[in-house]
Parts: sequence; structure tokens; C-alpha cells
Amino acid sequence: MIRTSKATAIGLTAAILVFMAATADAKDKVKVGFIGPLTGGVSVNGIGGRNSADLAVKLRNADVKAKYEYELVVLDDECKPNVAVQVATKMAADKDIIAAATHYCSATAIATVDTYHKFGFPVIVWGAVLPDITYRNKYAEIHRVNGTMINQNDANAELVSKLGYKTVAVIHDTTDYGKGHNEYFSKALAKIGKAKIVGTFGVTAEQQDFTAELTQIKALNPEVIYFGGLTPIGVRIRSQMDKLGIKAVFDATSGIVSDAYIQGLGPLAEGTLAFREGAPTEKLPGGKFFLEKYNAQKYDGPPEAYGAFAYAAMDMILNTIEKVGPDRKKVIADLGNVKDRDSIVGKITFDDHGQNTVALITKYVIQDGKFVEWDESEYASGKRKLPGQK
Repeated sequence: MIRTSKATAIGLTAAILVFMAATADAKDKVKVGFIGPLTGGVSVNGIGGRNSADLAVKLRNADVKAKYEYELVVLDDECKPNVAVQVATKMAADKDIIAAATHYCSATAIATVDTYHKFGFPVIVWGAVLPDITYRNKYAEIHRVNGTMINQNDANAELVSKLGYKTVAVIHDTTDYGKGHNEYFSKALAKIGKAKIVGTFGVTAEQQDFTAELTQIKALNPEVIYFGGLTPIGVRIRSQMDKLGIKAVFDATSGIVSDAYIQGLGPLAEGTLAFREGAPTEKLPGGKFFLEKYNAQKYDGPPEAYGAFAYAAMDMILNTIEKVGPDRKKVIADLGNVKDRDSIVGKITFDDHGQNTVALITKYVIQDGKFVEWDESEYASGKRKLPGQK
């Protein structure tokens, strides 16, 4: 017979109680996803988005009141539609992943909506701006916290017209993203009626040499070159404009709002115009909180232009799971009734297509190596002048 001392018995009892307490306190694990371009020409935006989604998960896991412990599953869509469909399928097919914050690139976001719908997988888009992502279909699974390119291009056309420019040449990439920007900018400019488009040129996303297009544009002598595309092509076009002696204003979209654009061009970036929906991160309702928490994590790079939206998307996913439980159908149903919900980017209301309306557009100009709000710039005050600025 084995004899147990009183001290040993007490120790065993204490150990059992500790084990039982730990077991009682253990939270069920829930997987959530993130998809963005982590490699390739716009990877800085994808990495900033990933870090921001990761921050939302870390802060939730540190909250003792949270019902679940969350695990973030991250996949790289490379900003390529075919790759995006593959990773979207992989994520949506994993029943343990309840919902995801997805896509910076419009070409990848629009390519994957059918996949998410097929699998009944709820997603919140955090950066892509093509209107068709939410409006081409009426899929209950698809939502978006950031705005679309429609208001962005309205603001762009208004500024170009206000500055007195009369002639514009358009260069756009031939993805859905670039074609969409061309469509909405052209419509907005025509509606105002003060400036006309003298030529439109489509280029491929991988194109390196724009001599042919820019030579034709130089002959047209436009005051403004509008660019609908992403940072890598924008850097190449702007630098080749300089080599050909083209002095037109380079007027671009949210696709170049990235530190990588300035780093790629150096002083040549000066005077570039760009537009993005939403306020600058530091001016968002929760911008100060977000940036303080983000910087405290010492991530490998800044959140970039859409990091705050990635955080807001993931935070909304976590809030929803906390509310209804880790059930895809219940999450979809709850996201279908989002109205005036607080977030760091402001109140979020999804319309009947899952689209959040972000009316505020920030106009930027690059001044002294930084994206500066137009209204606060020396170009707006008249202290500096863009080429041909009236």
C-alpha cells in the first residue's frame, strides 16, 4: 500500500485546483483571416494592412473580457487575380476560419467575390476601391469598410477644374482597377465641363517602357496627365515623363498613396496629386489610438494609407463573433444589419450591398517628400505653383 503524506496530499489537491481553474478559464480558439499583397510591387500596402489586422487581433486577445482567443491566418494574393482566387478558395474552404479582412487590389477583390459567395464565407474588404466589388452582385457575404473610386474621382475632377486646367491626357492600367478609374474620372470631368480629355492610353500592369505612349502624349501637349493605376507603374511613368521633358502635372489616384511612391522617385515625386477616401489616419476618430498602439508593436513598416481600414475591418469581424459566436451564417446575418457602428475610421453603416459610404475625400499633393493635404499645402496657398497652375 502506498502511503501519502499529508503535505503531499495537500500539494496534489492544490495542483488539481489550479488545473481546474486554468481549464475553466481557457477560451475556445477561433480562426479569422487576412488576405492582401505581401509580395510584389504593392507589398508595402499589404504588409501595412496585415500588421493592422494583426494589431486588432492582439488587442482583442489581451482583453480579459473577450469570449474567445483568436488566431490570425494570413495569405498572400500577390495583387494577382489568379493567385487571389487560389488563396481565397483555400481560406474559404477551411471551415475553422469564420471570416476575413480581404484585399487591397481591386483586381483581386473583384476576382474573388464569387468564391466567397460560393462558400458562404463572410469578408470585409479593407482597401480595394472598385465599385463593382460590392455593387456588381448583391452577395450577402461581401462588405467593405473603405469607400469606392467614384467619390475619389469626383474630387479629382473638381480640383483639376478648379485649378484652371483645360486639357488632360489619361493613362490607365488595363486591369479592372485602372479601367474603373478611367471610367469614373472621365465621367466626372465631362460633367463639370471645364476641361477635356485629349487622349486616353491603356497600359498593361507589367509594362516597363512607356516611350510610345508618352511620345504621343507629349505631342498632344496636355496640362495634366491623369494616371489610374498602382505605385510601380506610376513610378515608371513619372520618371519617363521627366526623361522626355514632359512638364505636365502628374495627377494620380489612391493607388499611389504610399511611401514607396516617394521613395521610388525622390525629388521627382514633388507636386504629384493623389486622392483617397477617408481622412488622413492621424485625423480619424480613432487615429491617435490606432497609431499609438501600432507603433508600440514595432512592426516592420508603417500602416500605410489603408492600414486603419484593415484594423477597422478586423475589429468589426471580432466584435461580430463576440456578439453572435463563431458561426459564418450568424456573422453574415449580423453584418447585414450594420448601422452607425463605431470604429476608428468613424461610424460605419453598410448599405444593402454591404458598402460603407465614406463621403470624405482627402486631396493630397506631395510636398518636400511627404503626402500633404492639399488644403494645408503651399500649393493651395499659392506660395508654390504646380506646372501651369492658374
